[in-house]
Amino acid sequence: MTTDSTNPKANRLLGALSDADWQSIASKLEWVRLPLGLVIYGSGGLQSHVYFPTTAVVSLLYVLQSGASAEIAVVGNEGVVGIALFLGGESMTNRAVVQVAGAGFRLKSLVIKELFSRSMSCMELLLRYTQALITQMSQTAVCNRHHSMEQQLCRWLLLSLDRLDHCELVMTQELIANMLGVRREGVTAEALKLQRAGLIRYARGHITILDRVGLEARACECYSVVKRECDRLLFNLPAQPTDKSLVPEQHHITIS
Repeated sequence: MTTDSTNPKANRLLGALSDADWQSIASKLEWVRLPLGLVIYGSGGLQSHVYFPTTAVVSLLYVLQSGASAEIAVVGNEGVVGIALFLGGESMTNRAVVQVAGAGFRLKSLVIKELFSRSMSCMELLLRYTQALITQMSQTAVCNRHHSMEQQLCRWLLLSLDRLDHCELVMTQELIANMLGVRREGVTAEALKLQRAGLIRYARGHITILDRVGLEARACECYSVVKRECDRLLFNLPAQPTDKSLVPEQHHITIS
């Protein structure tokens, strides 16, 4: 079943709010389309809203003066974009760009600040999310430094798929390369390796995940650490393997 992008509680963070907190902001949430490539905020720019994706996935990128960039985290229907607003910083040194087109809801900065300062339950929820996001950023830094390109690509594919229910991703090879901070040719080569291993089918830029369990086995521990912490901190799920082999549908990823 495809997520209803117009349902705010399709965002798991909004869905985890207490009834009182939800009632205080429900009428103030604004549904927005999030097209591919949209820059939600730039490095150092003031943030007027926080964004809660429902069907979109947003990439947090660090951009160097040379223009080169690398992804430090992804945010989807499990979280919120714009943590600086409720942490008191007003801006971030990274850039937030829509990685997978979709939709979400946004909330004005004054509203989230007021709720954060007034509600202890909301504060605790958002701080737990921030801790999960910091874990993802930390693991990404370690992964980019110590793990192979194949492991990084597997991690990236799995993290992206976890934030989608329709299992389809439209992404250029160049953009994936920018996310990982590698050459475009490297992304193509590693995708072909995964195909030869029987984990994916790769043809004309279209990737179908054939063996998710096998893909997880090829990924480094960074993926499981990030998923485990997100589940533990936000949704009180028991730490367990991320085996989705019982799900009947295949995962489709289109890379043009």
